[in-house]
Amino acid sequence: MFRFANIEILWLLWTVPAFAIAYFWYTKRKRKQLEEFGDAELMEQLMPNASRVRPTVKFTILMVALTLLIVAAARPQFGQSERTEKRQGIEAVVALDISNSMLAEDVAPNRLDRAKQMLSKLMDNMVDDKVGLVVFAGDAFVQLPITCDYVSAKMFLNSIKPELIKTQGTAIGAALSTSIRCFGEQSDASRAIILITDGENHEDDAVAVAQRAKEQGIRVLVVGIGKPEGSPIPLPGTNNFIKDRQGNVVVSRLNEEMCREIAQAGGGIYVRCDNTNTATKAIQKELDKLGKQEIETQVFTDYNEQFQSFALFALLLLVIDFFIFNRKNKAITRLDIFGESGVKNQE
Repeated sequence: MFRFANIEILWLLWTVPAFAIAYFWYTKRKRKQLEEFGDAELMEQLMPNASRVRPTVKFTILMVALTLLIVAAARPQFGQSERTEKRQGIEAVVALDISNSMLAEDVAPNRLDRAKQMLSKLMDNMVDDKVGLVVFAGDAFVQLPITCDYVSAKMFLNSIKPELIKTQGTAIGAALSTSIRCFGEQSDASRAIILITDGENHEDDAVAVAQRAKEQGIRVLVVGIGKPEGSPIPLPGTNNFIKDRQGNVVVSRLNEEMCREIAQAGGGIYVRCDNTNTATKAIQKELDKLGKQEIETQVFTDYNEQFQSFALFALLLLVIDFFIFNRKNKAITRLDIFGESGVKNQE
């Protein structure tokens, strides 16, 4: 595999044709001025050491060297090596509710953004653990397979929005089943599912799925987000709220009873997320209780730097350019390196 680490630097390559255009315009203008000044043959006799070829050769060498230096600065990388690292950690899958009710603003700035903030802090405390991400509403799918790449995890986390799933609802059972499948083959590592939801419009038998997770050695930690008294759901892009078919404003309420049942069936805990860090600390404490076992990370890819070859070749061309003079050198004129006698004969 080949790539450039700093590919944006390649935009500088546009300077090469710009310099070429400027150079040939200057050369043509200079030649025209000489022709206006006097007879070409007479001017050549007055300037016997002047060369038409050498300046062009020097300019070409400089442009090639500049091109190579730009490519070197873009850091071309080639080749890859694969390795598997073993670390002491746990495996955790986050199941995040992204239904429209998560836009309610009974916690600041809203339920979904507050959940993202909480998860970001949890990931900051992970060192050798694996984390995966499942999103759900009326359906569930894997947003990020389980990995040790926290940078990618945060990137995917920030990109989450309700529009990712068109089917509305709260299919917690489907989310838990998808999370269980994320763990893959049996492992000695401690495993946990962090379910974050407001629990509204619960559609399937999530309690039974949580029980199945517990039987497989997976703890289900439930974070309820929102308030039991509820809050209206803003309509994105407007100053209005979502209404039902009768035209009444929909009020979304946190279903704490259902969240507690799922946590109990899954052998975990339930905690409500508000505008404080209480929920984050509680979940972190439970994760710390899990025994850290030796786990294998996903495959890493290392790229070998190739800029050295381009830089050395550019340096060699600059050295060659240094020893080429714009004017003819009497000591090596007889060698006719640049074929200038042939150019003269043709003229």
